[in-house]
Amino acid sequence: MSPSRFCLLALLTLAGPASAQSPIDYSVLIVTRERVELPTSCDVGLYLQDQLAARLVQGESIAVNLQPGPVSIRLGLLGPGRCKPGIEQQRQQSISLEAGEVRKYRLAMNTSGLYLTPALSNP
Repeated sequence: MSPSRFCLLALLTLAGPASAQSPIDYSVLIVTRERVELPTSCDVGLYLQDQLAARLVQGESIAVNLQPGPVSIRLGLLGPGRCKPGIEQQRQQSISLEAGEVRKYRLAMNTSGLYLTPALSNP
């Protein structure tokens, strides 16, 4: 057998049948803290299902793999002094994710506190 035929056979064997791929059973939540959006130097805690999932500093993004379905999200300031967790951590947002979906949000703040807003997609 020639070397090129052997290589082709090896590649076909490794690739396996197309149906061997498992279905996607998770979704991805991406949260970005852009520098200009929040007028605070405090870290921001991202709570998923009432558990601290990430601590975001200025300019940072995180991606979290989650089970499809509803997700409870809370945001709050973290750190010492004026950054101590306050009442805004009681506010909650809920989103519902589909299997295989990638959802992008950015942090924002208004007079009522922190919230997630959909991120603009880059063309």
